[in-house]
Amino acid sequence: MRKKVSLACEECSSRNYSSYKNQTNQAERLEVRKFCKRCGKHTLHRETK
Repeated sequence: MRKKVSLACEECSSRNYSSYKNQTNQAERLEVRKFCKRCGKHTLHRETK
């Protein structure tokens, strides 16, 4: 079963992306490098609750 999660920028804490995560296989938080519109550069985005 998949769960919808939101991703927040590590630098400005802006929640600007959403993604799906497989609940049964991943115990740790999802981390992806994405472009942040607010910062204007590629930064690390982590799953938030």
